[in-house]
Amino acid sequence: MSETARILLDFDGDRRDAHAYEQAGGYASLRKAISMEPADVVAQVDASGLRGRGGAGFPTGRKASFLPKDRRPAYLCVNADESEPGTFKDREIMLRNPHALIEGVLIMSYAIGATSAFIYIRGEYRTEFEVLRRALDDARSRGYVGLNVLGSGYNATVVLHRGAGAYICGEETALLSSLEGERGQPRSKPPFPAVAGLYAAPTLVNNVETLAAVPFILEMGAEAYAALGTERSKGTRVFSLSGNVRRPGNYELPLTSTLRDLIEGHGGGAPEGRTIKAIIPGGSSTPILLPDQLDTGIDYESIAAAGSMAGSGAIVVIDDRTCMVQLALRVAEFYRHESCGKCTPCREGTRWGVDIIRRIEMGEAAQGDLDLLLNVCDRILGKCLCPLGDAMAMPVASYVTRFREEFQRHIDEGGCPFTETSPIASLYHDHAGAPA
Repeated sequence: MSETARILLDFDGDRRDAHAYEQAGGYASLRKAISMEPADVVAQVDASGLRGRGGAGFPTGRKASFLPKDRRPAYLCVNADESEPGTFKDREIMLRNPHALIEGVLIMSYAIGATSAFIYIRGEYRTEFEVLRRALDDARSRGYVGLNVLGSGYNATVVLHRGAGAYICGEETALLSSLEGERGQPRSKPPFPAVAGLYAAPTLVNNVETLAAVPFILEMGAEAYAALGTERSKGTRVFSLSGNVRRPGNYELPLTSTLRDLIEGHGGGAPEGRTIKAIIPGGSSTPILLPDQLDTGIDYESIAAAGSMAGSGAIVVIDDRTCMVQLALRVAEFYRHESCGKCTPCREGTRWGVDIIRRIEMGEAAQGDLDLLLNVCDRILGKCLCPLGDAMAMPVASYVTRFREEFQRHIDEGGCPFTETSPIASLYHDHAGAPA
């Protein structure tokens, strides 16, 4: 299939209406699934090579197979708490193609033997919540959700639950705690959710894009879907392109494409007269890449080999006007604010990171502060209950490592040399260059 291949967004306008979705073949995969053995549905998803599109990239079929078959009830939870800065793909899927998500939820619920599913949606997504609510009502009225789905004897309940704006609830165990009415904080693992998740029962947690792809896998066949990608990264993926680029937006591409295909081919490249300085390849929590890495593939393995992570599929382009110290400070401030405070390395480390970077940006840093900052990042990495601490430490360490001369210049010159040009300078400096 060509570089413009699309599955989830292969239409103009939207398919909010159930009738429009059915006219395009919607819910045929659900009919097919409930005529199969549940284990065979899981096997089809596994054979397709579909990997989680939320960030971890774990094989979806294998994850579903981990649920013990002798313990019931089991639950399916949809992580629609899309909070990673730079990411807005799940939002468009829910807005324009909500029935694809609902059908995927029903198919995977049937496959794991769950009769109750929960869609945990980001609280700020009010419009998308209303779209999903109406779509669920349509699906119930047509017999896709509720008792005796399509006369099969299978019962399916789908609950739509709004979050309250906490980034930490994008972490699967914090999401489950929030669903249970507890404070949204991560849990120790093991046990993993597949064994003891929601209400201590076996639980499958997947994100929106992952589940929305399932109906198309059953429609196309696992082999056809797998043929779209690389040997280990199968299918298509929706990428959120933003930052200093001419045509930002969501682009669905097969995983055989490159960063250059996306940024220059679809996004039009950097604004006129500007050059690319750096690329965030998987959301704000991922280490940056440099412009000489534009020919890196957008599959999971290629981005990992380049020194970063595919993450949530959010690709942010940074041009030559941007101060990397200001960017590091902005990223660190976000994760400090969103830390739940449960882990000492994250709670204290993110605060230390912000304090040091702010000193560098304001011209108040000592010569040893760069090494101190890297030391703080090292003391966070891999030492927390969840990846939030790492989400601050990894990108900040990469900014320092790859643009150390720029950080050092701030220290040597006693201030920021980019206050007149950097797009985010106004967050930290007034027009005279003084601290804001």
